[in-house]
Amino acid sequence: MAGVNNPRRAALNLSFLRGGRRHTHRQGQCHTGVYQPTTTPTVEEQRARLLPTPGDRDGGRPELQPGVDYINANDDEQAEIYGYCRSKLKTGITWVFIIATAGLLRLVFHWVPQLMLKCTHSRCSLSKATRVLIVEYFKKYKRHFVKNVYEVHACNIRYEREYSVLHSGTNSIYGERDDKSSHQLEDLNLPTTLSLPTHTGSIKEVESVRVFTCKKVLYIWDADTESFYRLHGLDVGQTAEDLHRYRGLCWLEQARRHVIFGDNAIRVPITPISHLLFLESLNPFYIFQVFSVCLWYADNYIWYATVIVVTSVVSLVSEVYQMHCNQVALSRTIQTADTVQVVRGDDQVDTIPSEHLVPGDLMVIPRQGCMMQCDAVLLKGNCIVNESMLTGESVPVTKTSIVDRPDVIYNDKEHSRHTLFCGTQVIQTRFYGGERVVAVVVRTGFLTSKGSLVRSIMYPPPVDFKFQQDSYKFVGVLAGIASIGFIYTAITKYIRGLSASTIALDSMDLITIVIPPALPMAMTVGILYALQRLKNQKIFCISPRSINISGVLNCICFDKTGTLTEDGLDMRGVVSVCRSPCRQLELSQMTSPATLPHDHLLYALATCHSITIINLQQVGDPLDLKMFESTGWILDEPGLDDTNKYDMMMPSVVRPSAPDIVISSENVETEPPLELGILRQFPFSSSLQRMSVITRRLGASNFELYCKGSPEMIASLSRSETVPVNFSEKLLQYTYQGFRVLALAWRPLKLSYPKAQRINRDEVECDLEFLGMLVMENRLKIETTPIISQLHSANIRTIMVTGDNMLTALSVGRECGLVGPQQQVISVKAVPPNQGLRAYITFHATTANTPASPMVTTQVDSGVHINLDEGTNYSYCFAMEGKSWGVVHQYFPDILQKLVVRGAIFARMSPDQKQQLVLELQSLGYFVGMCGDGANDCGALKAAHAGISLSEAEASVASPFTSGNPNISCVPTLIREGRCALVTSFGIFKYMAAYSLTQFVSIMVLYSIDSNLTDLQFLWIDLFLITVFAIFFGRTESYKGPLAAYSPPSALLSVAPIMSIIIHIATVIGFQTFCFFYVQDQPWFEPFNATTSDDILAGHENYAVFSVSQFQYIMLALVFSRGPPFRQHVYSNYLLSGSLLVMTVFSVILTVSPPVQIINSFELVLPPEGNSYADFFRWQMVLISLLYSALAVFIEYVIIDYLIYQKCKSKLHNVDKSKKKYLAVERDLQQDKTWPPLSPSDAELAALGDRKELMLDARRLNDTVKKGEANGHAPGVPTTVTQFQSSL
Repeated sequence: MAGVNNPRRAALNLSFLRGGRRHTHRQGQCHTGVYQPTTTPTVEEQRARLLPTPGDRDGGRPELQPGVDYINANDDEQAEIYGYCRSKLKTGITWVFIIATAGLLRLVFHWVPQLMLKCTHSRCSLSKATRVLIVEYFKKYKRHFVKNVYEVHACNIRYEREYSVLHSGTNSIYGERDDKSSHQLEDLNLPTTLSLPTHTGSIKEVESVRVFTCKKVLYIWDADTESFYRLHGLDVGQTAEDLHRYRGLCWLEQARRHVIFGDNAIRVPITPISHLLFLESLNPFYIFQVFSVCLWYADNYIWYATVIVVTSVVSLVSEVYQMHCNQVALSRTIQTADTVQVVRGDDQVDTIPSEHLVPGDLMVIPRQGCMMQCDAVLLKGNCIVNESMLTGESVPVTKTSIVDRPDVIYNDKEHSRHTLFCGTQVIQTRFYGGERVVAVVVRTGFLTSKGSLVRSIMYPPPVDFKFQQDSYKFVGVLAGIASIGFIYTAITKYIRGLSASTIALDSMDLITIVIPPALPMAMTVGILYALQRLKNQKIFCISPRSINISGVLNCICFDKTGTLTEDGLDMRGVVSVCRSPCRQLELSQMTSPATLPHDHLLYALATCHSITIINLQQVGDPLDLKMFESTGWILDEPGLDDTNKYDMMMPSVVRPSAPDIVISSENVETEPPLELGILRQFPFSSSLQRMSVITRRLGASNFELYCKGSPEMIASLSRSETVPVNFSEKLLQYTYQGFRVLALAWRPLKLSYPKAQRINRDEVECDLEFLGMLVMENRLKIETTPIISQLHSANIRTIMVTGDNMLTALSVGRECGLVGPQQQVISVKAVPPNQGLRAYITFHATTANTPASPMVTTQVDSGVHINLDEGTNYSYCFAMEGKSWGVVHQYFPDILQKLVVRGAIFARMSPDQKQQLVLELQSLGYFVGMCGDGANDCGALKAAHAGISLSEAEASVASPFTSGNPNISCVPTLIREGRCALVTSFGIFKYMAAYSLTQFVSIMVLYSIDSNLTDLQFLWIDLFLITVFAIFFGRTESYKGPLAAYSPPSALLSVAPIMSIIIHIATVIGFQTFCFFYVQDQPWFEPFNATTSDDILAGHENYAVFSVSQFQYIMLALVFSRGPPFRQHVYSNYLLSGSLLVMTVFSVILTVSPPVQIINSFELVLPPEGNSYADFFRWQMVLISLLYSALAVFIEYVIIDYLIYQKCKSKLHNVDKSKKKYLAVERDLQQDKTWPPLSPSDAELAALGDRKELMLDARRLNDTVKKGEANGHAPGVPTTVTQFQSSL
């Protein structure tokens, strides 16, 4: 085929014909969220269930409203959509106003695009809309997008060469047809329809389609449902059989699909610097700067205006350059391209650019591996893949081909072990004979998992933080004060008969004073310093907005493995099944795997793993490596010739290290050596809690299946007669000691080789024979216990959320101090409705020092069962597993709040359930941090207020923070720096507000006599005093002592900050007013002559007000620069303390005896020299300033900090009205002595009858605990009792 030798030359392009009113279509892609069924419905039901149910917890997504159109309904990206069509009348009127306002109205429309849409368009149905307004909600926030609707016509599409679409038929007023480059293939039978994917996953032929793009997502109009739906790949509505039917697309079909799907590329747009500079200059902050500068030049404030112009230009250019560099760096990191091989319909293999891939292409995975440029499902062969970009796990994983079954609906999460994700590295492939390893492309571009990750970076949700909201409100308050001053000044000056130009200049000048232009810059200084300090401590941040919110975290969720404990495991031994003298199956004592006989338990240890050999080294999960190493066997992956003796099975063989071990001692010469070949692997699944392999021993006639997983799961899959009678006792013994326990099982298989390769795992992972347990030790990291203790001392709640066993998690929780040594743990189990019985919850508890005690059960009206002993105290916490969480989350939302408030251990939690827990904690008012290793915690890391990933892999982009130190010592460091940054932001904001109001007071006082501050006086205050302090303010480092037991205030519009500003400004007004009138009482005083104000602004009144005000600015900077317990003392900030000292000395000189040059430059009118009263007055100004300084310290530290914040806050705080809902729940738990009930009546006990649940025998449990103590566990450690249901 033409173009194969030079695929780059035959690039696939898309442009549009000249046409009607709509804009040029630009390709957009999306990432598709798919409903995950919990059961196995029919294929038709699965095809229809594409979206989550409306009842799912959403963390703030609004309910669907009748009469409103939606896109992505009930999804994380749910948004309202409204249709608009252009109105000529409204458009004409709007442009008249734009011209009349000299473009100012158009500037407002640039800031608020939806306003221009409403002013130029009229609402209409979506079927007639030419533009759409999309409204996204994020809790209290909402975000607007205005997008054009395009129409693509198939009849106008022109194809060129074999991989190119030259022109696409869309109506566009901007599209230009390049006839010179058009080479119509007239000799081909070109299609006249578009290949359009539907929302159910099928493909239909249409002549035209209406689309729009939003956030790199393409939305398609469905005339049947009269709604827009998101573009899907082959990841929706496709069965495994459907995927296996793909035999490759011809180039023409590939080109047709490319019209809709676009290039397979994840491109981060790089805006040219000139364009970026223009857009940033239209920022409201810079527009306000331009307004202020023009005003100052008109008012002859030349020096100050020039300095502001220079600093603003430098700031703008540096900001734009940094933004451009960030775009370039992200684009280079994200964007990759390669050439790939695809299979055509005639089984021919072509090499094409990866940008040309579309869903449905059949690509060949090269034997030496490659970087995946799309999401694809393996149809033939296996792959070893490094998925660190997505999961953060550097351990290679094995990907197997998906089974060809018509009753299995493909789901990217459920079938992740069959999916090669974009951005992951295929290390090597495994194949049978000469067959190719092929995969069908299911998603491309921004549809892929990597594309979704990039979209989350490009369009992050707004950070929900009270401080940021209040800062905008406070600026509005300042604007209101400025308006009052504007009106007052205009009226008073008009009454005094001043000119209109003077009134306008002076009145508008007040606006630039009350709303300081340097406020945004000052607000970011503290964050920048915090970023640098975090970087120095190997904590990297991609979301600076999250730093402040990390300062108020009061609840931290920890993953266990790899976070609280070490990644690696130490082998403790195996526990095999043996027959007791009573002929009952029992678990024996722990032994070393090396001492095991050559039987199925040893074979399971040697084969049931995912280890592979790469570069002559064994790689795989650390647990698998330790397990296999303990056997002393050898893993070999022989060449193709050696696999013939296994009938072309997967070339992985294990055998003992001792040579020539045979099956029996008979016929040694004819018996083959002991070798086990691994035919097929069913990878580990966290939802299934197990993995298994199909093997065959060399020379054997049948296959065997070996299965490894959680003890509870393996026991439930095993035949009951093979489960040892002391299974629960042994499991409790080892998990009680904190060991990680896995169980192993086996069954023979009578299958043919082809069937073994096609069979579903559910058909073989059943009726197993229980073999024994594998016991491994997972040690705590040395930093874990002291950090947990440090967080508890700071009244920060800690929670463990893990996928591990409940008892192991409880033991680790006890060991690290997450659960107190005397704290009682109540285990929660919830059972879903079954056969007409309603859902119910059971609670199981033991006292802190008693191994076990009699338990009782009672039933309350809510359908909740309580199992408690009579010695229960009220210092308890809850522990529950993922299955129970799912039931409680769905059926007991009221009970869930209590469990979340007192929950400490959440075990066997899936990644989605971890995210649900974080959202539930947030809904109760907690500020939640999540610390995990990035493997299964991405959802929770993104949902938390501050997610901290301990993995440096690319998956860490899901988390705002990434720690270079793989332990939880980063958590208090982040909290400490967050508190410092938050207090700094509060201090700077209060200082900038107080400074502007102080200057406002000075101006208003001087305006009363038509005077003002001079140009150099403004420059001295604004540039040297204010700007220097604002820059150095944030250099004060975080407090190095222990974390305080309380967080800094997070609400700017709360009592303490507002009262602080009000009292300080009242004091400022009092002192400036006193000085203003006090100078007029002096015998040497000469009144200001308003008739000369155009030439001379200063007078004795100016001197008095200016002298005391400069000391007020200095003192406000000092009192607002708070020290411990959140920041170091101010004297540790050498630059700030040094500048305070220098400015104070200079201000004293300026007040008492300034040089002549300074007097002339500042246009000062000093008290006359040689007059003792006048000389004393100068020192009086210094003394008055000292008095003000002492009063300011008293106000901030005694009245505000001690009386209002510490004493009155707790008394005035209403728990019932508080946004911290968990406080009310905790109070109710403490006050309600009947929940959980302690002593139910005999009648209630008798009513239960046979419904009492099976409990572990107390004597047996006592013996078990004693055995644990004998094995080295400390006596007297509180025990945790769980209930093992009789499901074995």
